Amino acid sequence: MVEVSILPQVRDFMNRLNGQFINGKTVVSQQDEVITITNPATDEVIAHVATATSGDIDYAVDSAHRAFHGGWANVSPAQRGLLLNRLADLMIAHREELAQIETLTSGKLITLSRAFEVDYAVSFLRYYAGWTTRIEGKTVALSLPSANGEKYTGLTLREPLGVVAGIVPWNFSIMIAVWKFGSALACGCTAVIKPSEVTPLTMLRVAELVIEAGIPPGVLNVVNGPGQQVGHALTTHPKIAKVTFTGGMETGAIIGTAALQSGFKRVTLELGGKNAAGFLPDVSPEKTVEGIIEAGFLNSGQVCASAERYYVHRSLINNVAEQLGKRLATLTPGDPMDDESRFGPLANRSHFNKVIGYFTRARDQNLTFIHGGGAFDLPGCYIQPTAVLARSENDELMRQEVFGPVASLLAYDSVDELVTLMNDSPYGLAASLWTNNLSQALRLIPRVEAGTVWVNMHNYIDPAMPFGGTKGSGIGREFGSAFIDHFTEIKSVIMRY
Repeated sequence: MVEVSILPQVRDFMNRLNGQFINGKTVVSQQDEVITITNPATDEVIAHVATATSGDIDYAVDSAHRAFHGGWANVSPAQRGLLLNRLADLMIAHREELAQIETLTSGKLITLSRAFEVDYAVSFLRYYAGWTTRIEGKTVALSLPSANGEKYTGLTLREPLGVVAGIVPWNFSIMIAVWKFGSALACGCTAVIKPSEVTPLTMLRVAELVIEAGIPPGVLNVVNGPGQQVGHALTTHPKIAKVTFTGGMETGAIIGTAALQSGFKRVTLELGGKNAAGFLPDVSPEKTVEGIIEAGFLNSGQVCASAERYYVHRSLINNVAEQLGKRLATLTPGDPMDDESRFGPLANRSHFNKVIGYFTRARDQNLTFIHGGGAFDLPGCYIQPTAVLARSENDELMRQEVFGPVASLLAYDSVDELVTLMNDSPYGLAASLWTNNLSQALRLIPRVEAGTVWVNMHNYIDPAMPFGGTKGSGIGREFGSAFIDHFTEIKSVIMRY
């Protein structure tokens, strides 16, 4: 056991009343609504954050709007990249502080908070910084002939959209926020970020580092509160040019509709999924079990790209189920602030109750639990790592996104049936194929309906690779060069001479 000592600066940050970060300063308005922050590993109240008022929201958007047309507009692309890299340097310098704040509020293992919320986030930030000087238009050879000897020249410009509202979920509160504001700022936009009300603290600390990095006040602002209140106000605000959201499909539909109806705002929606992993018969039961653990149990299953549906050939499924049960029994719960812990709690009590509800209904439907199916007898939101043998593709656990450490296994008989089952979902974010036959994999990849298809791996993302979903898993792409299309507008220029 190697329990981490909480840093004094972390205690000081948690003990103060936080609120919003607007125009380079902390803002706490005089009002009664306060968000109570609870440590999901202990159920102890650890902090309070004031909810943004309508005046706070207007102030944040107005500050971002002024910065877009003022200070940030006058910063050169090369300087934008330098400032983003300075922020990345500061995040590394404050790595342990940020990781501890994240772990205390989300229950994420401290090792994951360091690796994903800081190290991965920094890698994405540096990637975006590298694009600032490579956003460009092109010259165009015009098609129509001259009428009286005149000539024409055509060119296109890439121009930033304006103020971007980023609505961030609770599972990766720094990393996903960086995906949104890093891409926006790289393109010359400014941003207002709304973290989840469950995990609002880490972005407030990052926003302070933004000012320390030399990024002008107003370029990045943070407002806190419930999605129905604060998120809706941002989505419908007349000075917001774009909304980028990561979260559930139903909420995404509401946000997308509201954005369209309030001025045809641009949207990027990454809406999670009920992701599938298909294991071909040539994969051994041992490797299948390791693949299931990799695909579904990172961060206690609270990853939007994680697999929840697992398809195993009928000749192997009983062997796989037996070995998987034994493997899951080794995933014992631990204190997220312990360096040696390997399995932590869910991020909040509301989500904990939702997952327990899935287990109750699965038992009512007489599904077979391979392992788990309940909570650990501990304080906090600790769910047992769980695996279920599904009866058919219509079982609730095969249709609804659980977003927890739950694997549902279903047998298949042929490769064509496997593809049909993997595609039988309203979602299409990610999928993985597991096989020793490269030819088979290459033939199957085009048939799988998902924005990302991994082969013999799962949950690997890289800033150079576009990420986003098909079908109900969203609209648009993040990362790669694709993000530029979603944070800039093309302007066509035609000149006659």
